[in-house]
Amino acid sequence: MTAVPSVTAPPLPDLGDVDLAPPDLAALFAAERALQQQLEHTTDAKARAVLKDQIIALFRAVEAAEARVASLKHAVKSLAERWKQGEGRGLSSNRAGATSRVDHLGASTYIEKGWSRLALGDAVAAEEALQKALTLAPGSSEAESLLGWAQMMQEQYDSALLTFHNVLLREPNNALARTNVGYICLRKKIYGEAIEHLSRAIRLDSDGKASLYAHLYLGLVYFDREMYDDARLFFHKALALGPNLLQAWFELGRAHWFSGDREAARSAWRDGAAANKFNPWGKRCAEQLAAVERGEAPSREM
Repeated sequence: MTAVPSVTAPPLPDLGDVDLAPPDLAALFAAERALQQQLEHTTDAKARAVLKDQIIALFRAVEAAEARVASLKHAVKSLAERWKQGEGRGLSSNRAGATSRVDHLGASTYIEKGWSRLALGDAVAAEEALQKALTLAPGSSEAESLLGWAQMMQEQYDSALLTFHNVLLREPNNALARTNVGYICLRKKIYGEAIEHLSRAIRLDSDGKASLYAHLYLGLVYFDREMYDDARLFFHKALALGPNLLQAWFELGRAHWFSGDREAARSAWRDGAAANKFNPWGKRCAEQLAAVERGEAPSREM
């Protein structure tokens, strides 16, 4: 058996105990430098496997640091908003014991508007509405979760991930935020973590939208891995939960097509197009059906 060569690089800190105070941020940088040195001097397969686990641990610690800093940034912005509101009311109002008012009713109007824009695929308009909702109700987890979704739809994955981490720091069982973290992991092809987040969102069973999309995204995970039977199963479950989720018809058609059942694929796209010809995904179903009738194959890419 080949001996694992000794490495003289500095030892790694205990990443599980990192508390993100400035000295601990310095420790994360030191850990990165230590891993760089070890990676340069290690060729043995077993030693490199250990390094892989250490790199993953460091990455997760850095992600946690990003989320904590983003949460602090949001808190400081809220302080600034509260200060501005106090200035607008004047010192006499403050002396009378007035407090800043959170307009939940107005915020809910913008949250509903943001959700409807997301359902129509208009992520830019959704983001605008949800930013207004957060101005009226800072710290609203619902508005922040939907805002992250709007950012995610625009492929602003790093911004979205920080937004969702803000929510999960406050509410670890927020199913919608966890569902969308799962989707981002899918897009980054981190399949194991995607399945973990999406499965947990389904087990929580606390948010209908989250459960619906968690099934859809799990279907996409298995489609991306060319496990078409599993993909079809989750697309069917998504349609059982939400028959108007026309993206599931589109993706179900692709899963049928690439598993070799071309007629079932055409049927799925036909059903999706007939369900709502004005919906963006209904239009995509109609366009895909027309394309395959011309002899063009669908894309494997999302």
